[in-house]
Amino acid sequence: MCVFSSVTLAAHNPVVNMDLPDVSVVQAGNKYYMSSTTMHLSPGLPILKSDDLVNWEIVSYAYDRLVENEEINLQNGKNAYGKGSWASSLRYHNNRFYVSTFSATSGKTHIYSTTDVETGDWQSHSFEPALHDNSLFFDDDGRVYMIYGGGQIKLIELDEDATSIKPEGLNKILIDNANLVFGEHDAGGLPAEGSQMFKINGKYYLFTIASPESHWSRTVIVHRADEITGPYESRIMMQDRQVAQGGLIQAPDGAWYAMLFGDRGPVGRIPFLVPVSWQNNWPVLGVEGKVPDILPHLPARAGYKGLVSSDDFERKEGDRLLPLVWQWNHNPDDKNWTLLSDPGRLRISTSRIDENVLHARNTLTQRTFGPTSSANTQIDVSNMKDGDVAGLIALQKEYGFIGVRAEGDNKIIIVEQAAPGSDKPVPPKSSVGSQASVPQGQEAVFLRIDCDFRTNVASFYYKFDDEDWIPLGSKLHMRYTIPEHFMGYRFGLFNYATKTPGGSVDFNYYQVGKRSEIY
Repeated sequence: MCVFSSVTLAAHNPVVNMDLPDVSVVQAGNKYYMSSTTMHLSPGLPILKSDDLVNWEIVSYAYDRLVENEEINLQNGKNAYGKGSWASSLRYHNNRFYVSTFSATSGKTHIYSTTDVETGDWQSHSFEPALHDNSLFFDDDGRVYMIYGGGQIKLIELDEDATSIKPEGLNKILIDNANLVFGEHDAGGLPAEGSQMFKINGKYYLFTIASPESHWSRTVIVHRADEITGPYESRIMMQDRQVAQGGLIQAPDGAWYAMLFGDRGPVGRIPFLVPVSWQNNWPVLGVEGKVPDILPHLPARAGYKGLVSSDDFERKEGDRLLPLVWQWNHNPDDKNWTLLSDPGRLRISTSRIDENVLHARNTLTQRTFGPTSSANTQIDVSNMKDGDVAGLIALQKEYGFIGVRAEGDNKIIIVEQAAPGSDKPVPPKSSVGSQASVPQGQEAVFLRIDCDFRTNVASFYYKFDDEDWIPLGSKLHMRYTIPEHFMGYRFGLFNYATKTPGGSVDFNYYQVGKRSEIY
């Protein structure tokens, strides 16, 4: 007799092991929706959907282009790295979705809304000033507010349609120094920020993130009041594994959770789901105050479909030109990229001279993910001009790429890395193993990058045709930079000119996955 047993796989933390910081979650019908931060990338302010709080996919972006200026367009030596749009607040009110953010690049607070979060157009409104880490809040009496600030937490009233500040509306300080919860001797650390406001059973709960002065430890602080204007009582609710900033969500079965993010170095700030219980009308986070590794009542993650994806650049009628997993590094120059068919391929052309890869326009990116991820591409280099550089990058301030550099009639495969602590490249080496020649007449080159976030090292490879991958150059020691780029490493496809504009390269495909799955 055979005995069969069924095994139900449970969810594990982190629920998503990739850069999705500043999360804000709502429930609408039987779905969950989440917004996150992608700063200088375009399109921006991604909206994700899930059935179970564990498996997420991108379904839309609140904007295609945040603003038009030299910084976000990578013009005249300016950039928006580490800026763009920051922590958002996603809300669902009267069958309409609202998401707010703020931007040092535009100098404004931005509010987007739609009745169809997945396929509808987002209406855009903005106003000055840029309200830091704001939380959009609709109260039961019809009044609308934003709670914002760092250290000192403030409230300001908006018009009923949540499009502008209400003239002569409520405008006051809610908490003069939210860090005093650590004690006066320890209140000088990271000022409390990342506000998210909730109203539950008639009480107001304000979540913030902070760190004490004596040691760096991201901390969840919850402030509670009977009236939105206060007074607020504050408590430290969790201080574990650098996991904080986010807010509450209730599942249909009545269970409560907090969706937060945790700092995890070069892979970025990644989502953790923490169970919540209630004691004396206070939300108690975690299991005995800790972030659990296992979430037994939720299904296991089924992969990262909808968050990253391979692409053969073939499109059928009605398809999006670029799937939602793709984002440009800054606003693209749409005159200088295109998708070609038969066969499908992405062409990136050059129209100006650039100093290095971080200044190049039209770098097309996707997230990396942990613990290991790998990307590879095939690039047609036959239309490069002298001085052009094109390839595959692990993008951050301290970047590393493997690419092809055109030198007169010759083409050289190179590995370039930013110097530690700098966005300038390390001077090129002429030693054996640091570069390779492309044979005359060879038009296609295969390039590959492996990222291992257990050791925070990236490795570079190339090949021609159907042969074994050949390692090239030294390994990149990946490092998360704050406040410069302020995001996890991303894979990117790029092309830029250093001497003469007008060249182009074709990327024939993009493949991404766990290293063990694709090699």
